[in-house]
Amino acid sequence: MPKKLRIRVCYLLAAVLLITLPTLVRRRDAVTVAAEGYIKWVDFDVTAEVMRAALKYDLESYEASRTDDTVKHAPFVTLIALAATKYGGDFSRCKASDIQTFAERLMAGEAPEDIAASSKTFPYFLEAYEAALGGFVGNYAVQTDAGLSKRYGLKVFSPIAAGYSYSDYDDFGAARSYGYRRPHLGHDMMGSVGTPIIAVESGYVEACGWNQYGGWRIGIRSFDGKRYYYYAHLRKDHPYNDIYEGKIVTAGEVIGYLGMTGYSAKENVNNIDTPHLHFGVQLIFDSSQKDGWNQIWLDLWEYTRFLQNVRSAVYYDKESGEFYPKNPILDLDIPD
Repeated sequence: MPKKLRIRVCYLLAAVLLITLPTLVRRRDAVTVAAEGYIKWVDFDVTAEVMRAALKYDLESYEASRTDDTVKHAPFVTLIALAATKYGGDFSRCKASDIQTFAERLMAGEAPEDIAASSKTFPYFLEAYEAALGGFVGNYAVQTDAGLSKRYGLKVFSPIAAGYSYSDYDDFGAARSYGYRRPHLGHDMMGSVGTPIIAVESGYVEACGWNQYGGWRIGIRSFDGKRYYYYAHLRKDHPYNDIYEGKIVTAGEVIGYLGMTGYSAKENVNNIDTPHLHFGVQLIFDSSQKDGWNQIWLDLWEYTRFLQNVRSAVYYDKESGEFYPKNPILDLDIPD
């Protein structure tokens, strides 16, 4: 076979694999677990409607359980896992009324395992969505005139600061060609250069600096180690707000600024056509998944819709030239 023809065949085979591999590994009704026992795929289709309903009944049941010992708490993730079990992970069939029914049964004292439609798949869905959403609801505090006020509730934020507009669409899996052809494993949020970028969840900075694909980028790992938040294409010349590897950041904190850097082996270059934040969330059940072939990245379209009204208000400090949150939170679940 001529050399040029062999090369074309290789490219054709690679293209076929890129097209078919996601279909082979993303089985909506399957629980995908490696031989070693860890989860290898999560098909994240939770709708914003379901997340809002789960949050509503989590908060209501939490408050009720504090004053009435006969009422049990209906946790956010447990409600979502029950819905996933009932519909095989197809959240397009799930309604807010389903979440209400699950919540009422949990509040009445029924065990989640007894409510679940399938005892075989419920443990998988519970572990999967605990990994994806486990840091969303919990204990935090805010500073008030009367002092530190402890609270329970949603403690994550949109990656775009309050008062700054952006546009987006569901671009997960779209083709990308810089370097090599590959699917887009994140969510692009188009905005203006300099828009403050917010830490969605508390965690520690695992990576920062230049990457030729992401430009100036930040990688933040959740404290339970399950979620890796990736913020890329940050602003040229001034990408970060006091960010360094190992730093502890709190949800709502300004970590950097939107830009258009990347697609260059040379540092600090704007080779992205449109200013935007590339926002990604990777799930990690085993250390081999972090940079291995079996990475799990979430489709964040519904995720960002859920967070679109949960925005961190910021102010500009002239002396430092940086933005800071107006109402910083203290995450009470941060490990010692």
